Amino acid sequence: MLIVTWNVNSLRARLPRVLQLLERHRPDVVCLQETKVAAEQFPVAELAAAGYRAEHHSGGRWQGVAILARDGLALADAVCGLPGDPVDSEARWCEASVAGVRFASAYVPNGRSLDSPEFPRKLAFLDAAVQRVRAAARPFVLVGDINIAPADADVYDPAAFAGGTHVTVDERMRLGQLLEAGLVDAYRHVHPDEQQFTWWDYRAGNFHKGLGLRIDLALVSSDLAERLVAVGIDRDFRKGPKPSDHAPLLVRLSSP
Repeated sequence: MLIVTWNVNSLRARLPRVLQLLERHRPDVVCLQETKVAAEQFPVAELAAAGYRAEHHSGGRWQGVAILARDGLALADAVCGLPGDPVDSEARWCEASVAGVRFASAYVPNGRSLDSPEFPRKLAFLDAAVQRVRAAARPFVLVGDINIAPADADVYDPAAFAGGTHVTVDERMRLGQLLEAGLVDAYRHVHPDEQQFTWWDYRAGNFHKGLGLRIDLALVSSDLAERLVAVGIDRDFRKGPKPSDHAPLLVRLSSP
């Protein structure tokens, strides 16, 4: 099974690139974040023409998450929203089952700054995610823009982020609680020492300078970790026309 997670930073703007990814990799499951599209504008027909069915939680111009499955794989028991999310009006979490695996596509709030009211909101969202993961049936896969760099090795310059979000003890503690709830960071499981990033600021040529963060994660339940064959980041989709500021993360599992 090939799983892709990608923050597309506007599905309408990035639809040609998404269709390119589907054609190139033919993934079984694709989880998208920051789709920034109203429910009635979600490109169901275009994705169906490419061979993919979609379940989506669309919130208009700012948030939005979705799960796609290729033809021949049923999307079952879709649920939109995260129980316990203090701002449940935002479309940041959706779940569905594919081939016996429960998937969650998540777009964790950015947090903005440590003195912003958005930062405790981010922590509360993560607390709710921990509770959901503890209760979820296995096998379970949580993927998406988690907006946390798990360790200093996942930041191009830890000193540059001191005093900011994405690297605080409070955020990393909650990520640790997700792992303690039985999840495994798929990229770090396969690449224990390699530094790669999934996000680069649009400004100042940061992508070409290698100034990025690894904040898009695939967290798989421990029963799936033994099936991890390959995990990689397709940097080509951060290049070319109208790129997202994130690159897709690809996770391949062997057959059970």
